[in-house]
Amino acid sequence: MLKFLPSIDRYILRLVVFPMLGVFALAASLLLLDKMLRLFDFVAVEGGPIYVVFKMLGALIPEYASLAIPLGCLLGILLAFRKLAVSSELDVLRAVGMGYGRLLRVPYFITLVLVAVNVALVFYIQPISRYYYEQMEYELRSGALGASIKVGEFTTLQDRMALRIEESEDEGRRLKGIFARVANEKGQVLSISAREGAFMATSDSPDTIILRLTDGTIVQDTGSRTPRVLSFTRHDLPIDLPRIEEFRERGDAEREYILPELLSIGWSDTEPIEARAASQASFNFRLVEIVMMLLMPLLAVALAIPPKRSTSALGVFLSIIMVVSYHKVNQYGEDIASLGRVDPILALWGPFVAFAALILWMYWRVAYVPGGQAIGALETATTKAGKAIKKLFKRRHSRQIIAAEAAPAE
Repeated sequence: MLKFLPSIDRYILRLVVFPMLGVFALAASLLLLDKMLRLFDFVAVEGGPIYVVFKMLGALIPEYASLAIPLGCLLGILLAFRKLAVSSELDVLRAVGMGYGRLLRVPYFITLVLVAVNVALVFYIQPISRYYYEQMEYELRSGALGASIKVGEFTTLQDRMALRIEESEDEGRRLKGIFARVANEKGQVLSISAREGAFMATSDSPDTIILRLTDGTIVQDTGSRTPRVLSFTRHDLPIDLPRIEEFRERGDAEREYILPELLSIGWSDTEPIEARAASQASFNFRLVEIVMMLLMPLLAVALAIPPKRSTSALGVFLSIIMVVSYHKVNQYGEDIASLGRVDPILALWGPFVAFAALILWMYWRVAYVPGGQAIGALETATTKAGKAIKKLFKRRHSRQIIAAEAAPAE
């Protein structure tokens, strides 16, 4: 398929794709690593199995991908055009009659593919995966995922039993240093200590497990002055498992709704005003984030071209700030629109229009104004500030040298 593309399009495709994939991988890795540390902490505190961490991270991949895709699209195109500009290849291409519109054919094709992927993510896949993540978190907290009794701590079961285990070996199959305090319906209290023990399932009652204790003592407090003390070689202690309520239905938050559900709730006369406002805000937030991707190639070109005889990377730094800032503004707009304080159209499409106008102006400056620079003033200010800082460090370094040379003479 690529053989049918002109050589210049294949060249630009190669320049764009590899940095883009690198940005995707880097952004997703950083987001997942940050979340992984918190999840390991959370699962360790709740006493759940380690594999749950990776299942929860997998459920978060669509959410992080929807953030990494626009950033990767922008930086991939920006780095490609920056390389063309720094190596003077861009000047040659423009000299032979290729404008930015012609050079942006392949980047816009890639952008349209990524827009389609992002639509599937934010409107369908991400809501389902987020609900799945919340479900696993709930099950981990409630013990439905096989969360173990914490070693070295007292665990209360149904307010009638307190259990403490000193050591756990063989993945919880062998327990050592067991102490249990059990109260029955008559108010009698049993204090049980045992050298070893193990949990065993029962076939007749799935809601009950057996804690088989070995070599221990039972102290029975019957209310009299002298408690009864019994020693045993083996004793089976039945434990009623706590009843786990079913997890809620999907739709507790607007971000768990897929596109048809958002439309049916947001524009329904039978739904409460609060639910309609929240659904409309969520729908417009997702839509405006997707539509903004269509302007990413223009922003990339506007920020990719440094001044002549300069290799400044200010545009790369500024592009990240602009995209992240715009995303945060949209999040704030969604929050206030979901509360019904501002119309979603104004709260979300207002910043879009302002940001789009800025991008179009920046692209027009670069593409149609001879020698024009979208961030020329910032480039000049940054250059002057850099020179001033260098002079300051040189002066300090010179003073240190003079002081060091004068010290032996004294």
